[in-house]
Amino acid sequence: MLLLHGPNLNLLGERDPAQYGRTTLADIEARVTELGAELGVDVACHQSNHEGVLVDHVHAARRLHQGIVLNPGAHAHYSIALRDAIEAVSIPCVEIHISNVHAREPFRHTSVTAPVTRGYISGCGVFGYDLALRAVLHRMAEGAEGAQD
Repeated sequence: MLLLHGPNLNLLGERDPAQYGRTTLADIEARVTELGAELGVDVACHQSNHEGVLVDHVHAARRLHQGIVLNPGAHAHYSIALRDAIEAVSIPCVEIHISNVHAREPFRHTSVTAPVTRGYISGCGVFGYDLALRAVLHRMAEGAEGAQD
């Protein structure tokens, strides 16, 4: 399982704590990795502030992982390259945002990446990562069973 974080998420715990809380990226990665172990999956964690690096991780995931939990950060709102990469790989991807993007500035209300993901979670704080991991595992199980919805 790939846990992939986009720009500025390396500043979690410091950046706008009113919006994102005090939990650090390292805390989130430890939490998701621990939950993954409980659920029987290994979790590989990566963060980048660079769009092309994120695209490369998505491309590599098709050979290395069975699913992706993705917090694209601001790339959600404009990165057609990241959107196309997600669409091109045939593994489940669930998009997560810590804050409720729909309660924020209007430019954050649209995600160009969400339409090509298998799920979307926003506004649940860092607990949303637990939900996203479980959602990816659920989607993987559906795929293994041939289920469609």
